[in-house]
Amino acid sequence: MRCERGESREEREKREKQERVVSFVLFALHSPLSCSILFPVLPSTTVAILDTGRIPQGRRSRDDRVRLMTRLIRYLPPEARRVLILVNATAGARAGESRVDQLRQQLAASGLQVETFTDPAALGRAVGNRCDRSIRAVVAAGGDGTVAAVVNATPPGTPVTVLPLGTENLLAKYLAYPFSLDALRHTILHGATVALDAGRAGDRLFLLMVGCGFDAHVVRGLHRHRRGHIRHTTYIKPILESICRYAYPEIRIECAPRGAAGQPSGSPASGAARWVFVVNLPMYAGGLRIVPDAVGTDGLVDVCLFERGSLAHGLRYLSGILRGRHPEWEDCRCVRAERVRIESDGEVPYQLDGDPGGVLPVEIAAMPGRMCALVTETWAVRHGFQHAAEEAAGKCL
Repeated sequence: MRCERGESREEREKREKQERVVSFVLFALHSPLSCSILFPVLPSTTVAILDTGRIPQGRRSRDDRVRLMTRLIRYLPPEARRVLILVNATAGARAGESRVDQLRQQLAASGLQVETFTDPAALGRAVGNRCDRSIRAVVAAGGDGTVAAVVNATPPGTPVTVLPLGTENLLAKYLAYPFSLDALRHTILHGATVALDAGRAGDRLFLLMVGCGFDAHVVRGLHRHRRGHIRHTTYIKPILESICRYAYPEIRIECAPRGAAGQPSGSPASGAARWVFVVNLPMYAGGLRIVPDAVGTDGLVDVCLFERGSLAHGLRYLSGILRGRHPEWEDCRCVRAERVRIESDGEVPYQLDGDPGGVLPVEIAAMPGRMCALVTETWAVRHGFQHAAEEAAGKCL
């Protein structure tokens, strides 16, 4: 017996089941209350992994916060008049060429020399291998992947800012980069630079996070079939495919915590999980804060592990993240480290700042102060950066 649109009864029932699962997941993703009601904290067995360096309730001590508030605010020299723009023509849900053109015109009218690129390698050649005092800013016109491409293509000390054109724009939100072109022009002309950490996964730098497992499987599926711009609804099909196909293989992790001052790194801590996130800054898609106290100035990465693998456990972990309770759970572990090695016997993908990164194994290292961010002075002061009276104005980082 055939049903409407030429599909069999079995095919229709399978399709309707998949649609119900997707609707349920999307509902849970957008409703903390639904997560807390439908997926309360389930009993879990205690698995003693990564106890070394575990963060009690995910909070930093006051001493940590004081130590982190010693970074410096620096200013660009007057002779820095070049602005280089890397444009990602496929970023976000719509074309952003008109906004790039408007920004270029505003900067040129302000007396700046503007150059535009679409190839990160060409941008890298234009910047060179050393800190160039003539460069006022390199603008990443795109999403988070575009910012990472700029940092990967340019040497340390290159001042970077963002024209947000992507789907999530997580780094732009964290650094409070303005969506107003006039405000961005003002930041480029009058802003200050601060040093932020990055991470290195293999031979690539990342700024936000590394995800291993289910979320990376979704990202890989999305980019395999990507055609043009990405909207939030573009993720529905790869989410559905990952729900049906991803098997949650075991992932093994070995972390090297930071040792005491003047001493080598502490003893490695190892463990196993089904979901792994290595976080540099506390930003994730959908406003999720997997490691809410992660900061980009401590010279470390924050590793968050979830031990159990299934859709039900994934939604339970999501409910914990939304309520800020997951660090208290026995099947969640958090640790700070200088270096991390992640591997698996299965084929487990990983993603970097929302773009495909490859397949495990991967070795990750914190890169202290690797990114030179051009920000507003207000943002820098609010986040604990301090003016350095002894620093000559315009000194390259």
